[in-house]
Amino acid sequence: MISNLPPAVILIVGALVVPLLKGKLRSAYLLILPLLSFFHLLGLPLGTSWEMSIFDYALTVVRIDKLSLVFGIIFHIAAFLSVIYALHVKDNTQHVAGLIYAGSAIGGVFAGDLITLFIYWELTAVASVFLIWSRRTERSYVAGMRYLIIQVG
Repeated sequence: MISNLPPAVILIVGALVVPLLKGKLRSAYLLILPLLSFFHLLGLPLGTSWEMSIFDYALTVVRIDKLSLVFGIIFHIAAFLSVIYALHVKDNTQHVAGLIYAGSAIGGVFAGDLITLFIYWELTAVASVFLIWSRRTERSYVAGMRYLIIQVG
């Protein structure tokens, strides 16, 4: 079953578990999640394509070629380094939004059609707004709203 999962889903769905964990268990989980997604990606052969049909339109959720594999590896390394950088942060909102952002970016790399790319792109926008709002100041709220309005518009 996991062999059919897009690498992005591991990070996006895995991020939703973060608020349930505390302390060293959360830190270990945060470090393992990008590694799990990375090794899952390496196990997928080139040419792998995963499609789903919505309203008689075939969405290619994952399409792996040589170029997307290189960028997928780079994005996984960046996700792992960002988790290491943020381990000292105690705010679950930042961890969840960061992992969803990374997963969405990875999903965008492997998107096989424009609609799937657009969905992942918008998910990165929503996740980044939550990163901006996690500062919890009036100024960050205004900046996040401005960003959201511009991005969605």
